[in-house]
Amino acid sequence: MITPNLVAYVHGTDEGGWRIAGTRISLDSVVRAYWDGKSPEEITEAFPTLSVEQVFGAIAFYLRHRNEIDAHLQQQEHRWADVQVNSAEANGPLLARLRAARDAHTDEPQS
Repeated sequence: MITPNLVAYVHGTDEGGWRIAGTRISLDSVVRAYWDGKSPEEITEAFPTLSVEQVFGAIAFYLRHRNEIDAHLQQQEHRWADVQVNSAEANGPLLARLRAARDAHTDEPQS
């Protein structure tokens, strides 16, 4: 007879996100791969430290808490967009100089 073992596949972080238990891999990463149509086996190829069981557990956790996690992911996308805008504003002149230097270097004839 099999006795059920309750395993936590996901844990919350102090910052309000989630990680796959025992790893540094975010639930976000697994969910996005799942959204892209990847199978659990394909996801473990992208994240070799995960087992297929961990991926199935993470997906099950996501499906059970879908509304909350989808809202979190949407907030993360907005935060990332804000970071990109702020970075472009703060570092625009530097980035332009770096790109110009890179382009000038790639235009030089190779010897």
